[in-house]
Amino acid sequence: MSDRLTYEELAGLMKSGAGLTVDPAQMESRPGSAFEEYGLDSLGLLGIVAALENRYGRPLPADADRCRTPGEFLDLVNTTLTGV
Repeated sequence: MSDRLTYEELAGLMKSGAGLTVDPAQMESRPGSAFEEYGLDSLGLLGIVAALENRYGRPLPADADRCRTPGEFLDLVNTTLTGV
């Protein structure tokens, strides 16, 4: 398991947590597109945050569930996980 979350892993979490099928390549090519465009609402993102906190055994920033785009979310998560 990498210490960085990828678009592919995020797409998997969206599938398992919210039942959404998202092409990770499409999400990666448009990192500034809104989660709403993929059908992910705030509750779905909150579930992904909880799954990641369980996976990595540490809390994410309190505003992680307020990210609006996949790119913003990955930047926040990966900065937190790597401490950079």
